[in-house]
Amino acid sequence: MPAAASLGLPNVRGRVPLLAGLAIDSFGGGCAGPLLLLFFNKVAGIELGTAGLILTVATLFSIAAPAAVGVVIDRIGPRNIVVGAQFAQGLAFTGFFFGRSVWLLFLCSLVMATGQRVFWSAIFSLLADVADEGDRDKWFGLGGMMQAGGLALGALAAGWLLAIGGDAPFLVGMAVNAVTFYLAGLLLLRLHPSHHKRSTQDTGPAPLLRKDKTFLVLIGANTLLALCTMMLGVGVPVYVTEALTVPKWLVGVLIAATALVLATGQTLVVRHTERRRRTNVMVVAGIAYAVWALLMALQVHIPAGLVVAVLVLATACYAFADVLHAATNNALSAAVAPTVGRGKYLSYWQYSFTFASVLAPAFFTQLFEVHHELPWLALAAVALIASATIYVLARVAPRLSSERI
Repeated sequence: MPAAASLGLPNVRGRVPLLAGLAIDSFGGGCAGPLLLLFFNKVAGIELGTAGLILTVATLFSIAAPAAVGVVIDRIGPRNIVVGAQFAQGLAFTGFFFGRSVWLLFLCSLVMATGQRVFWSAIFSLLADVADEGDRDKWFGLGGMMQAGGLALGALAAGWLLAIGGDAPFLVGMAVNAVTFYLAGLLLLRLHPSHHKRSTQDTGPAPLLRKDKTFLVLIGANTLLALCTMMLGVGVPVYVTEALTVPKWLVGVLIAATALVLATGQTLVVRHTERRRRTNVMVVAGIAYAVWALLMALQVHIPAGLVVAVLVLATACYAFADVLHAATNNALSAAVAPTVGRGKYLSYWQYSFTFASVLAPAFFTQLFEVHHELPWLALAAVALIASATIYVLARVAPRLSSERI
């Protein structure tokens, strides 16, 4: 068996610019993402709860982006949409670097959130376009690996910046992210996927999408799981630096360790779970997210000498859950989607991450200001509800009765 096949890797010839662009983009996100709420608080002087509301409202205004992408993606191709999203996000972080007023930061947050939603609404269609026949799941896994690898390096950089102190680290994080978005966009311009040759499979109005109760319930359940994934970047940096007595650089190490698992494990997970029901994998992921959240809530109630050890254990639970979820959720949506209108279905699937992005900043900051452990307890409940929903749906919906789904 060839080494690439044994590792679950697809053929990448001619598609290296896409992989490099994903890694570079994620490096900037890993560097700036953990610093963003703290940037609002420390540099711009905005209270933490208000900063969370600003990001939540900005993301709420971007909520129509997946639907808009679904309208045009089959006509203009996902590559062009992804490139535009990268440049828009680069502009937003350029604004963060220079801006201090609440309204300017809100405007930049709006551009950032819209760019993120557009990117995630098109990137999986782009990965499907570049994939050889039968390699779609492998490309979803490999794309996630490249993003996770970049995220790991960026998170280590963020941890190093947090250890320095002062305003400069936050400004450096914003500048680095802006530059990486521009570089990623330029790299993707060199990619020439065969979208127009394959688009006959994906075009069409997808008239049943809004009446497709099975798919809509799956979006709802995945929204709850996506909320869990976002707490690593939104909640952990604030929780570790503000509520726990551990070195601030530990934030970067924890995020980087998780990203390293994603970078090295997604294609292997695809290989070892491709004959299992994806819904069962998602259920297990939700349970593992709940265990992670409960361990995080426990941090403020245990002796200081045990905090680092329990943090490491919690992070291991999160990494296990996240590698299962990341390797499975988009493949599940692609498998459930009909042939006609698949591009639109994949775009609408990203609403789960859109809704989670809307909820995450305010969800964490508002609960955190009441009791430091409260957002984690709520998150554990959310994860278990998601697992229960998917478990029941897989047993009552005829479309999910297939062994591969």
